[in-house]
Amino acid sequence: MPRIAIVLTEGYADWECAFLNGIGRAYYGVETKNVAPDGDKITSLGGIMTLPDDSLANVKPKAFDALVLCGGSIWETDNAPDVTQLALEFLDEEKSVAAICGGTLALAKAGILDERHHTSNAPDYLTANAKMYNGESHYVDQVTAVVDQNVITAPGNAPAHFSAAIFQAVGIDEKTASEFLGMLSAEHR
Repeated sequence: MPRIAIVLTEGYADWECAFLNGIGRAYYGVETKNVAPDGDKITSLGGIMTLPDDSLANVKPKAFDALVLCGGSIWETDNAPDVTQLALEFLDEEKSVAAICGGTLALAKAGILDERHHTSNAPDYLTANAKMYNGESHYVDQVTAVVDQNVITAPGNAPAHFSAAIFQAVGIDEKTASEFLGMLSAEHR
């Protein structure tokens, strides 16, 4: 059974990881563990009170197949948790690290996006909010997820593509991931 650690912060964007927690868990056998910086109750942007499974400090790469950084405005502030070391440990273990929307700022600040193709909300979103970011030449301006060297990134308006890329990274076959995307896109025809 694939295991994913999802980092949630105060004011997290609840829709961005909903497919991982809902469809991934219920239909694809993915075990998700939602963690917060201190493990205490947090509230999403949508007002959902959430009691995380654990604290960020207890996440170890050997226990998971992927680390996911859910977006939210906290990543634009000095109050954002520093996940640099943890993300690098996941990558050293050849595990996937994924970030959507504001979560991409944590990877930009860590230098993880400097040599990998990636996307986010916009190129200037990264340069404005992550002063040490040097990955402009690797930025891919698209509305779907980008996968490069075990790093998955997506803009905030692409939670379905983001989830599908993570599902594939943790071992869900491409056919199932494509069916997942097809099912969701059928709603928007």
